[in-house]
This record gives sequence, C-alpha cells and structure tokens, in this order.
Amino acid sequence: MIVAKPKPFEELVETLRGFSRVLVAGCGTCVAVCLAGGEKEAGILATQFELVFRDKDFKSFAATVERQCDREFLALFQDHINKVDAVLSLACGAGIQFLAEMYPDKPVFPGVDTSFIGVNEGAGIWTERCRACNQCYLGITGGICPVTMCAKGLLNGPCGGPSNGKCETSPDRDCAWVQIVERLKNQSRLDILTKITPPRDFSLNENPARLVREEYQKRF
Repeated sequence: MIVAKPKPFEELVETLRGFSRVLVAGCGTCVAVCLAGGEKEAGILATQFELVFRDKDFKSFAATVERQCDREFLALFQDHINKVDAVLSLACGAGIQFLAEMYPDKPVFPGVDTSFIGVNEGAGIWTERCRACNQCYLGITGGICPVTMCAKGLLNGPCGGPSNGKCETSPDRDCAWVQIVERLKNQSRLDILTKITPPRDFSLNENPARLVREEYQKRF
C-alpha cells in the first residue's frame, strides 16, 4: 500500500490563497488507512479552510471516492469539480496525477506528501507515477511529476534536449517538461515557472522508509 503524511496546514493555506471555490478530494483506500486523506480527514480539512478564510468569499467542499487511481471513480468528482476553481487532493502522488490528468483544466494541488509505496506481487502490469520522494512538487508542475516522469529528474526544465515533444533519451518517450509547460499554459499558470525550485532534500528519503504517526499510536 501507499503511505502518506499530511502537508503542514500553513503550507496548504498559502497554496489555496487566491482561490474562492475549492474541492478537498479524499481517497478511501491507502491514505485513509494511514489517516492522512480519507473521508474524515477531507471533511475536517474543508472545515478548517472555511474557518481560516471566513472573512473572504470562500467556499470549500469535501468529497471522497474509493480510489483516485481509477478513472471510473474519478468520474464521480465531475459535478463537484464543475463548481470549483481548484482541487486539493489527499491521494498519493499517483492518484493526484491521475486526477490532474482527467481534469486538466483545473489546478490540482497535493494535500499530502507521499512517503513510500508498497508493492503488489500478484499478476499484472503497473507503471510508475510517483517516486515517493517525500516532498511533492505536483502543485507547481501541473500535476505531472518531474522526479518520476522526467528522465533526468529535473525540477527546473525543460533541459533543451526535447524534439517534437519527445525526450532526447528515447523517441518513444514523451518529454515530461513539454507536458508540464502545456498543462500550465492551458491553466494560465505559466508564471509559476519563473520561480526557481530549490534542489531536492535527499535527507528526507530514508532507506528503509519508516513513518510514525504519534496521534495514531495514542488513539489505538
């Protein structure tokens, strides 16, 4: 399973500043188990935002689907997303990207930091979407992960090597940063790319990974 931890509330407040209608999108599977982004957490967060922005024309909604990594479940968000101008997803990095991909005209921001991902060793095929770097950048890259989807893992791109939208490492591989630029352009948010993103803090990646939620331990 995928384990995540909530982003600091102050960071989320700054992320949503400037938006007036926000959907807090919960996920009922992995992040619900680790008490980071299920139905209860989504409801609490939506209420907290309304209290913080109570002096402004602001409204937040909470809605949760079983899984954000399945298109059939994401379709259930359609009516809610039509009413908002931004979405805060409490899913893992993979779910956030899938949500941003399905609704590309809406800014989708991460409400959690994905800490690490468990594996399913049964029959099937999976593709990587999230490196679980413990420092999510999806809010400033249009919901496309530069750490995973870019062959060079660039946080500030593109590198100058892509041709016709393809990565210089392979003609069959789409350039992540071309996709990021196009996504942000469609959302009228290209100004985000004028700011330099600092290097990743690799000290946040422990091997093997471990996450302790003291409030969870106290509860049980």
